[in-house]
Amino acid sequence: MGKSKFSFSYLLALLPFRFISLVKFGLTGSSGLLIDFSLTWFFKDELHVNKFIANGIGFCAAVLSNYFINRYWTFNERNRKQVGKQLTSFVAVSLIGLLLNSCFIYIFNELLLLNFYVSKAIAVILVFFWNFTANYFFVFKADKPESRSETI
Repeated sequence: MGKSKFSFSYLLALLPFRFISLVKFGLTGSSGLLIDFSLTWFFKDELHVNKFIANGIGFCAAVLSNYFINRYWTFNERNRKQVGKQLTSFVAVSLIGLLLNSCFIYIFNELLLLNFYVSKAIAVILVFFWNFTANYFFVFKADKPESRSETI
């Protein structure tokens, strides 16, 4: 019997690059979420730091982690000359995300009186879409054919 042309790689090649990138971005974001929530909890509940400062610390640590994972895995970017420019752009996008995140937390926690962590979870979900779109088209410019990679 001959070699089958049907494989996991073949299936992935059929999926649109944006969808694969979105899934990878989501998985990377999950690791960032763990870092973010863990540090936010530690600084807020254990060290009794202001909840918005604690949120900022957790968010910033997750941003750095996510940049490197997204750069090398999600968007398969290997151009070393772009690191400084991309990191600056990634941080700018993330700071806008942090502002949105904090606004959503304020609305849900302070105005709607939801639990802080429930508010933070809702904020993370909402800000995810901003972060992916801005990073996909602005930071990593994944819409360019030469920067596309179908590898997992």
